[in-house]
Amino acid sequence: MEALAATMPGYLGLETARNEDGFGITISYWESEEAIKNWKQQTEHLAAQKNGRDNWYSSYIVRVAKIERAYAMKKVKDRQEND
Repeated sequence: MEALAATMPGYLGLETARNEDGFGITISYWESEEAIKNWKQQTEHLAAQKNGRDNWYSSYIVRVAKIERAYAMKKVKDRQEND
């Protein structure tokens, strides 16, 4: 679905994580509510959702949220460690 989502207008990206027990979270980012609605109605996506409900998942949660700010930090190694 990620490759298909990437072809949709307004798609910004995806992040996903899963633990050893199989619990996972996937977050997709879209530029607008309209882009989200269009993805929700995409034919192949609808079929994948049905397949997931019928065959893969006993439960799931969908949350639609607006990100007001995002911050990131990447620690740079101390120069002494590199010398």
